[in-house]
Amino acid sequence: QFDPDNTGYISTEKFRSLLQRHGSELDPHKLEVLLALADSNSEGRICYQDFVNLMSNKRSNSFRQAILQGNRRLCSKALLEETGLSLSQRLIRHVAYETLPREIDRKWYYDSYTCCPPPWFMITITIVAFFLYNGVVLDRFVLQVSHPLYLKNALLYHPQLRAQAWRYLTYIFMHAGIEHLGLNVVLQLLVGVPLEMVHGAARISFVYVAGVVAGSLAVSVADMRAPVVGSSGGVYALVSAHLANIVMNWSGMKCQFKLLRMAIALICMSFEFGRAVWLRFHPSAYPPCPHPSFMAHLGGVMVGITLGVVILRNYEQRLQDQTLWWIFLSIYVIFVLFAIFWNIFAYSLLDLKLPPPP
Repeated sequence: QFDPDNTGYISTEKFRSLLQRHGSELDPHKLEVLLALADSNSEGRICYQDFVNLMSNKRSNSFRQAILQGNRRLCSKALLEETGLSLSQRLIRHVAYETLPREIDRKWYYDSYTCCPPPWFMITITIVAFFLYNGVVLDRFVLQVSHPLYLKNALLYHPQLRAQAWRYLTYIFMHAGIEHLGLNVVLQLLVGVPLEMVHGAARISFVYVAGVVAGSLAVSVADMRAPVVGSSGGVYALVSAHLANIVMNWSGMKCQFKLLRMAIALICMSFEFGRAVWLRFHPSAYPPCPHPSFMAHLGGVMVGITLGVVILRNYEQRLQDQTLWWIFLSIYVIFVLFAIFWNIFAYSLLDLKLPPPP
């Protein structure tokens, strides 16, 4: 009746008239959310699938609780128009506008976020991996690749020790120089913590770890003679996923200075990647001691613009309902299996001359 051409959309005017006609039959808080759905659409039309997702159970429990809580009504106007907010409420609003492209998702997040649990994953892995372990256990905060002793630890990835599976993950604890450590820490905290506040530790840790594993496996396939240090695989997975979502939802992102922030992030990433490329091909002061590879950066970026984009695209919507999720997950699993078999057979078949073990 309201979509005679069967396009899957109806105008916001028709949608509002339906709400006015049947609003008395709905829960008042559900009605507010439907009005927010109409307000959030800048194209003047409502997608039927969005309406079905909202009215069905395709949202998580936190959504349904936020809608049904009688003492915490969703605000009926834009969050930017809210006044009299506390410092913590302004921080939550800022994170919502920095991360989420739709006003309705921002309102859901703002209404339901309680900082319990806090963004523990990114903070913990930064403190433990970068400072506590390096400074206390190794008695040094960074490793200098100009010295052959940088290979003499049990954490970084080395092609001669690729059978030690933990090295495909633990290489993130090591960094080649203070600038390497500093840039990764800054990007990880400035991008990773807000993303974890919105999407939760499970999603962010999955993207991060997937980028870390893809980074070391990419090195073992494409740069077979080089070791790997640094958390750039995981960091680049998060940052590239976030930047890709901003580009894909440019009109809906209301964060201030978004173009400037994207430019700064890209400059930092480019500087760090350029440094890694230069270091890889720069002659070593100790020829038996190779410089670390830069391929982990590219592995992280590929994870970010595939798995990461899908995971961070929708706020707490079921990934199982998204076809792209299964496609990219299958591609990732195939790559991991291929890299495992490559590590088992290719090194011996190609008869490579690998650097000596540390």
